[in-house]
Amino acid sequence: MLEIKGVSVKRGALVALKDISLSIELGKTVAVVGESGAGKSTLIAAILGLIALSGGKITWAGGPVRGIRPALVMQEPRAAFNPDLSLRQSVSEPLKAQKLPVDTKRLAKLCAGLELAPDLLDRKPGQVSIGQAQRVGILRALITTPPLILFDEPLSALDAVTQKRTAQLIADLQRQKGFAALIVTHDLGYACAFSDEIAVLRAGSVEETSTPTAFVNAPETDYGRKLRDAAVSLGALERAS
Repeated sequence: MLEIKGVSVKRGALVALKDISLSIELGKTVAVVGESGAGKSTLIAAILGLIALSGGKITWAGGPVRGIRPALVMQEPRAAFNPDLSLRQSVSEPLKAQKLPVDTKRLAKLCAGLELAPDLLDRKPGQVSIGQAQRVGILRALITTPPLILFDEPLSALDAVTQKRTAQLIADLQRQKGFAALIVTHDLGYACAFSDEIAVLRAGSVEETSTPTAFVNAPETDYGRKLRDAAVSLGALERAS
């Protein structure tokens, strides 16, 4: 289980994260929502050990998170790949880093689950659509069967139809593989439809945490109500249902 306890991050005089505490169990999804600059991507960087903590600790089952090699699905899918390598080479990189062989049968099964034609992996990132590249990014995250996957705005580069299909694919794969997931997103409709818990982040602090149903029906804070009401006015919650 991922445990984030009292985590703070300072960048000079700026407090990017302040006393953050969250936990995620295997098979569960926590969605972190909030406006731009709230600290969502900083939280991901902290979990990955890319930035130093000013306070608190982040562990997996009591040990270091880096020991489980968590995977990251980035916001801009095509920018996440080396443009000079084929997608197949990029997908194989995490296996090579762990000195693991490529299991062609498992790779084919994952491709089928993500609705990817196997020969698409022989193309380069610039030769596929954004939706295809995002699904290849998810494939690369799953290839080593990590217990924790971090999703940084995984749907923002996709059109509405592809968004819903990709969100469902992620949920289906999580049920099959049992990994823990943390999703940072502006999309409250997505967060409410596909998470087990919602954490509202504002100016680096957690304003409230609740189940999606409780958040939609009765946010605990004024800021949470503003986010909920804005999503309702845009039809985001209805589109996600």
